[in-house]
Amino acid sequence: MAKLRIIFLGTPDIACGFLRRAASLGHEVAGVISQPDRASGRGMKMCCAPVQAAACELRLPAFKPASKQELHAVISELKPDLGVVVAYGRLIPESTLALAKHGFLNVHFSLLPKYRGAAPVQWALINGEKVTGVTLFWLDKGMDTGPVFLRREVPVLDGDDAASLFARLTAAGEELLEEGIAKVAVGAISSEPQAGEPSLAPKLTPADALLDFDALAAPAILGRVRGLACGPRARFRLPAAGRLLTVQLVSAAQAPEPPAAALPGAVLSVEPGGGFVVKCASGALLVKTVKPEGKREMSAADFLNGLRLKPGDRLA
Repeated sequence: MAKLRIIFLGTPDIACGFLRRAASLGHEVAGVISQPDRASGRGMKMCCAPVQAAACELRLPAFKPASKQELHAVISELKPDLGVVVAYGRLIPESTLALAKHGFLNVHFSLLPKYRGAAPVQWALINGEKVTGVTLFWLDKGMDTGPVFLRREVPVLDGDDAASLFARLTAAGEELLEEGIAKVAVGAISSEPQAGEPSLAPKLTPADALLDFDALAAPAILGRVRGLACGPRARFRLPAAGRLLTVQLVSAAQAPEPPAAALPGAVLSVEPGGGFVVKCASGALLVKTVKPEGKREMSAADFLNGLRLKPGDRLA
């Protein structure tokens, strides 16, 4: 088995476990590359990327190139056998990809070509997928378009939200990365073109989080609640004190089929010690936990009681 000279490119928390796994395999991690520090918080203090902090803990050389030219220069100097990319957040130019002897492997949290883009886990939940997975693929000049090296299916459980599904996909992805690096080290390298109908998973916006009970069926709303659990959380609006109050919907469940005459957005019932049931475009949803703007999370029943809403009243 050849000892590989590896560079790792990643930025957020989710990439840190992959860096630690790569560093534990007996190969040389010659450099860790993240996006530059960014201002964060109310004081807009400059904060380093989580992967940079992990690199410091592991005593690995760390770099924060600010441009494509700087990135190319850093990687050229490091002379890697293999690049590993997990949520780096920037496209790497084709000329830079050519600098690694074996190429660049990217970990993506879907079964490509489904859900190419920034939010594959969230969109899989929003769309009600029953199976998703992790793909280890070779980067090319496109966005998540390169040939597949390895892939692993992961079931989507009924109780999953974005946080729990991310956790299981991350565990599967770390194992897949270790397997992939081991294969590269012994020369067992393969690549297969992506097969199937591509779909996109663009970054989510606050507009995607706003629920429309008139337009969306109960399963679709529940999918958004699950998929947006890590932000921006699903939310609805409610007339209160002469204005529209924005309320984050933290947790919910499917409710029994409502009366046909009920209007979408109507509160159908209040469950003692629980939440309240609201009519959707079709079906109904049991709202369990909410977070009104400027307040803490609370049970949906307490929220409803505080506003003195009753069955028959409607959410906006």
